[in-house]
Amino acid sequence: MNKILMKGNEACAEASIRAGLKCYFGYPITPQSEITEYMAKELPKRGGVFLQSESEIAAINMVFGASAAGVRAMTSSSGPGISLKQEGISYIACAKLPAVIVNVSRGGPGLGNIAPSQGDYFQATKGGGHGDYHLIVLAPSTVQEFADLTTLAFDLADTYRNPVMLLVDGLIGQMMEPVEFKNTRYKIQDTRYKKDWALTGAKGRRPNRIVPFAILAQDLEKIVLRLEKKYQLIRDREQRLEFYNPTKMKVSFDVILVGYGTVGRILKTVAKKAQMDGLNIAVIRPITLWPFPYKEMREKTKWAREILVVEMNNGQMVEDVKGAIGEPIDESKRIHSYCRMGGVVPTVEEILEEIERITGSKK
Repeated sequence: MNKILMKGNEACAEASIRAGLKCYFGYPITPQSEITEYMAKELPKRGGVFLQSESEIAAINMVFGASAAGVRAMTSSSGPGISLKQEGISYIACAKLPAVIVNVSRGGPGLGNIAPSQGDYFQATKGGGHGDYHLIVLAPSTVQEFADLTTLAFDLADTYRNPVMLLVDGLIGQMMEPVEFKNTRYKIQDTRYKKDWALTGAKGRRPNRIVPFAILAQDLEKIVLRLEKKYQLIRDREQRLEFYNPTKMKVSFDVILVGYGTVGRILKTVAKKAQMDGLNIAVIRPITLWPFPYKEMREKTKWAREILVVEMNNGQMVEDVKGAIGEPIDESKRIHSYCRMGGVVPTVEEILEEIERITGSKK
C-alpha cells in the first residue's frame, strides 16, 4: 500500500470514512476544522451524510439520533466545543449508544488559545458531563496512529455500545506525516455488530426504547449498575500502553518517563539522549487514557528508582499514575511531575534538566 502525506486531522477523517462512517455532524473550531472541511468534501460523494450544525449542542444531539438509528456517527471539536457537547455525551452513554467524538484540544480554560494542550484530560477521563458514566478514551501520538485508532474507535464503540473519544492535542491534528490506510471499507452488513437495538420504526410491533428514563432512584440505580458492569468488562479487556526501552535490555531504570500524545513522542528523544549520558531511561506511553492501563504500568514501574510524569497541563494524569503504582497522591516521593501549561510544549532540554534535578546526575 502507498503512504500518503496528510495532516493528522485529514488522516482521522479519511480513516473514519473507510471505517464506514455514515453521518458526520460538526461545527468549525480551530485546531480541528480540517476534519469538518474534509468531511464536507469527501463524505457526501462516498455515500455518507455531512451536516454543519448550527451549534456544537445541535451536533452532538444529531449524533445521538443517527446512532440510535443504527448507523456509524461521529462529531469532532476542540476545547469550548467539547464542553458544550457534554450533556449530549452523557445522554448517549446512558442510552448505551455507539458514537465517536474527536477532541483536538487547545489551550484553556475558557476561550483559551489555539495552541496544543492536554488540559482536557480530566474532562475526557473522569466524565465531563453529569452522572456516573465513562467514555473509552484513546490517545494517539502520530498521524499513523491517529488513523489506526480512529478505526479502532468505531469498532470499540460498536462492540461495547459506548461513546469513544479520540483525545489529541493540536500538534497531532496539524502536523503532516506519511500515513497508510490498512483497513478495507467497513461493510454495513458486517455481522460482528448486530444492531437489533436500533430504531427502525415499529413495523407492527412496539418500538425499541433507546433512552432510559427513570424517576425513581432505585430504577436509575439499576441503569447505572448495568453500565458499571460493562465498564468493568472494558477495564479488563481494553487497557493499552506502549513501553519504550532504548537499551533493549531488562534492567532497573534510573527514571521511567510517562507521557501521552505529543509528550510521548518527545520523551522517546529524551530517553535516547539520556542514555548517551549513561542513564537507563524508559518511557511509558498510555494509549488508553480510560481505561487507564493500571495493571501493566504497575508492573513496568516496579524496578524504577524514579518516575517522572510529563504533561501539557497542570498535572492531571499524574493522579492516575500514582493510583496505578499504589502510592498516595499527596505523599509520593518517587513520582515526580513536570508540567507546561497554556499551550507551551516542553522541550527535550528542559526535561533532561528535570531528570538531572531528580537524579542528582550531571551531564
